[in-house]
Amino acid sequence: MTRVLSGLSALADRYDVLLCDVWGVIHNGRESFPDACAALARWRAQAGPVVLISNSPRPAAAVVPQLDHLGVPRESWSVMVTSGDATRALLAERAPGPAWALGPERDSPLYEGLGLEFAGPETAAFISCTGPYDDEVETPEDYRDRFVAAIGRGLEMICANPDIVVQRGSTLIYCGGALAEFYAALGGQATMAGKPFAPIYDLALAEAERLLGRPLDAARVLAVGDGIPTDIRGANAQGLDVLFIAGGIHGGEMIGEAGLDSAAVEQALGAESVRADYAMAGLAW
Repeated sequence: MTRVLSGLSALADRYDVLLCDVWGVIHNGRESFPDACAALARWRAQAGPVVLISNSPRPAAAVVPQLDHLGVPRESWSVMVTSGDATRALLAERAPGPAWALGPERDSPLYEGLGLEFAGPETAAFISCTGPYDDEVETPEDYRDRFVAAIGRGLEMICANPDIVVQRGSTLIYCGGALAEFYAALGGQATMAGKPFAPIYDLALAEAERLLGRPLDAARVLAVGDGIPTDIRGANAQGLDVLFIAGGIHGGEMIGEAGLDSAAVEQALGAESVRADYAMAGLAW
């Protein structure tokens, strides 16, 4: 059974490192969550490093200004790794391409220095997907015809963001993972390096070990996240203990008048055949 916690402080002597998700745990794309940021700052001061592990398709250096803009204090985290960081190795292997760069212009830092060339879907050698061109209005279905044509040409999709949806303010928007899932359902090949896949965890654990300055004990690493198919499944695959933040992407589905509904948590986790060691409505100390 998942243990419901009232605060992160209950685990401060149990773990040396936090691998903490970003979107849905410490901000919602519009504003940061003060209690969550304060909890991470206290953990970092009293317990150990906080490694932010994000499915952002951009390299970490390009995401940090967004955190600053949203009011996430620098003292809340030690280092960040992103799906973009992990994906760049996959893209470099396929340079010069050309690639069909599917996604908004803001994700262009993903490609800097890789020597990639770009083309439309009619002549590209593969697809690099960071998300819809316009995530405010587009859905995967909008890409059906282009995807069917690309699959007919045998194009592989490299997806830099495995998230299906994220919360932007009070709205859920489609991410790259939704497009990759749709592409695969249509018969295409989709490859990903972010959560729940191993490459991003390899990067994060290497950073944690560097910060600790000694060999890392995986039994003393806690993964924190709100996405069941990504954060929770990924931590399970790595054999890491995990804290499920039920009030993130799932909103109030598992929160009642009396607080977090443990039965609803178990049902949601069980439906995806994953487990969580701990659960909280929202991250707090």
